[in-house]
Amino acid sequence: MLATIEGVEILELADTLALMIINSVEADNYRQCLYRLRNNKETQRKISQFVKMKELYEEVQRFGKYHPDYKTVMMSIRELKREMDMDVYVAEFRKAENDLQSILDEVSVIIGRTVSEHIKVPTGNPFFDSLSSCGSGCGTGGSCGCS
Repeated sequence: MLATIEGVEILELADTLALMIINSVEADNYRQCLYRLRNNKETQRKISQFVKMKELYEEVQRFGKYHPDYKTVMMSIRELKREMDMDVYVAEFRKAENDLQSILDEVSVIIGRTVSEHIKVPTGNPFFDSLSSCGSGCGTGGSCGCS
């Protein structure tokens, strides 16, 4: 691929945009929440317990309700997940992660729509997916023109 001046300018602008996102309040909050999450011993204990139980859960899932520890593992995995999800640092991290992801989704949609209204931008966010004419298939068999 030959580098054109226009291509180089686009890459420079993309780098500038990336730096703006990296230096945003949301990205800073994300990094702080990640640091607190990784450095809190109690939070790490909860995550570690959940991960260990998840491995056992996956083994039990292979056999389903016929596994001898099915009920115990199913109850334990739910309790550990709830305990982990209710942890302050996990909750803060997930909120910060969603806030940063929202910015990235919005930037992707803006760039995609600037190029063409027909470009599909996979955001994983139903709000942004619904902005397209038929985000994930309308069920009319293409009669609306989304195909």
